[in-house]
Amino acid sequence: MIGEFFIILIPLLKSMTKIKFGTDGWRAIIALDFTVDNVARVTEATAKWLLKQHKNPVIVLGHDCRFGGELFADTAAKTFIAHGVKVHLAEGFISTPMISLGAVKINANLGIIITASHNPHTYNGYKIKGSYGGPLGPEKVQEIENMIPEAADSKWKNEDLAAAKNKGMLEIINLEDMYIKHVQDNFDLNAIKNSKLNLAYDAMFGAGQRVMMRLFPDIHKLHCDHNPGFHGQAPEPIHKNLKEFSDFIKSNGKISCGLATDGDADRIGLYDDKGNFVDSHHIILLLIHYLVKYKHQKGKVAVAFSTTVRIKNMCEHYGLPLDVVKIGFKYICNIMVNEDVLVGGEESGGIAIKGHIPERDGIWMGLTIWEFMAKTGKSLQQLIDEVYAITGPFCFDRNDLHINDTIKEKVLNNCKNGAYKEFGSYKVQRVDDLDGYKYFFDDNTWMMIRASGTEPVLRVYAEADTRQKVDDILAQTKKVLLG
Repeated sequence: MIGEFFIILIPLLKSMTKIKFGTDGWRAIIALDFTVDNVARVTEATAKWLLKQHKNPVIVLGHDCRFGGELFADTAAKTFIAHGVKVHLAEGFISTPMISLGAVKINANLGIIITASHNPHTYNGYKIKGSYGGPLGPEKVQEIENMIPEAADSKWKNEDLAAAKNKGMLEIINLEDMYIKHVQDNFDLNAIKNSKLNLAYDAMFGAGQRVMMRLFPDIHKLHCDHNPGFHGQAPEPIHKNLKEFSDFIKSNGKISCGLATDGDADRIGLYDDKGNFVDSHHIILLLIHYLVKYKHQKGKVAVAFSTTVRIKNMCEHYGLPLDVVKIGFKYICNIMVNEDVLVGGEESGGIAIKGHIPERDGIWMGLTIWEFMAKTGKSLQQLIDEVYAITGPFCFDRNDLHINDTIKEKVLNNCKNGAYKEFGSYKVQRVDDLDGYKYFFDDNTWMMIRASGTEPVLRVYAEADTRQKVDDILAQTKKVLLG
């Protein structure tokens, strides 16, 4: 009897898994929580929410390179169709920016992409994009989350995609061609190709690979093949994950700039001709500088709480308004949709600019930097020196502390209660707590503590005028936090 009870109970527990959307969509471990049944549950809620908003809703749907992407996308397609929502299904794997652009181009009510972005290969996820081509607002995502049933209606299992296509409820769409045309219409690709720039690209086995190989067939390429396991490396474009790319640039000796994008190609990593990593803070400043000084554009700058304080200096120099928001591109997107925004960006590599969709796009940002280099004939370091002439030089780094929940909660409670007055030799002058805890040691030197919204880690960030000081701040902070 007891055995029979547990045989019945286990499936019930699985079907009642609580699904929560984090900073950027719902993410979970494949086969544990990210299952066909749970994808159907989320999609059913999304479909019912759509039907409340629109009479004949239409969505664009796709998946990236991760394991099971096609299976989960087909599940979502069948669930949408079973509830009367027309689906434009992407052909093959695609990037998140392609889905967002597709939502705009075909006038879809939502865009859905099956992706866990930069997370390890064991994860998959579900991102929801608005009709404007960026993350759906937090309040609307919450409405959808509140509608997720304990178990999905099984009618989706009876849907046949071939039959749905014949009925006009399903269309196959080539988002890759659409994206490439959009790039060709907005960039001077000939200037880049005809310059003396010798360029390299690391796809990190992600969804940007085919586009970049089509745009630049002769580019130096790394990890531009399909590997759902990402060769065991989380596809996040930060230096510790890109050392092979850095070494490749160093050993080649003739590469002008290297671009890397994450698993769904919405985040950027960048390297100079010496194989040195150029972080997002510097990229955001380069973009502001290029768009204002060289392209004579204006607009607001909107950045996440964890970005460099030097952005304020740059905005004051050019007379640009600045908004600092909570971490999560959805907050930046909301400003971009409603106001005239020149650049919106995060520390984690997600950046958007005027003239494109209000969405992070690693390839678009990389092409903008390459166009900047090609048009000026200057190296990346020379352009960074132009930025430093305005902001002063600085360095930044981030440590991800993989600690248990007990220690994490203790640290966060200490932050909340104002327990930290110093970190080693660094005395706290003031604290900002918009989203996490940012400890200022002077106007341009700070350290920040924040729990990740998508991963079980505690993030520690630091900025100072030298690399040595950044390393020292991080080391002393870790010693204080972990004892």
